[in-house]
Amino acid sequence: MRVKASPILQNVLTIQLAEWDRLQPTVHEGRLNAEAFRFAIVASRWNELISARLVEGALDGLKRLGAKEPQVALYRVPGAFEIPLLALRLAQSRRFDAIICLGTIIRGQTPHFDYIASEVARGISQAGLTSGLPVVFGIVTADTVDQAIDRAGVKLGNKGFEAAMTAVELVNLYKEAFE
Repeated sequence: MRVKASPILQNVLTIQLAEWDRLQPTVHEGRLNAEAFRFAIVASRWNELISARLVEGALDGLKRLGAKEPQVALYRVPGAFEIPLLALRLAQSRRFDAIICLGTIIRGQTPHFDYIASEVARGISQAGLTSGLPVVFGIVTADTVDQAIDRAGVKLGNKGFEAAMTAVELVNLYKEAFE
């Protein structure tokens, strides 16, 4: 006599066999520990009300993750357009493990916003690709001042804080993967 399994049991067995047969790669993720690393923050003074909140958020994030004052250097530039070149030079100096780029670009009535935002994004990306170090994009691009303020929140939603977290995770991941 043959016993027939219930449809529910058949589904469970099918799922278990599918999971058993599925590829299980080794997953690499960076830890959130800043203790052993040095960070440079490059921040724009333009739109200072918002940029200052981004810097505060980044400093808070680094401190929470174990960074001490001698491990963090803050460089201020006039505007967002000046961030990429300094970020590249700092990355090339090899004095830092990651560069955190912070600034605020708010849309105006001319195409200026589009040119600046595009070039800043390209330049920050190029700095990371050229240097091989994490160069993190923490630039707020917004249509209005209110949108920019929302992205520079006190704790949650602060893009400076998020950029610091990204930098710490990446330096840990790079250390694990390449050293």
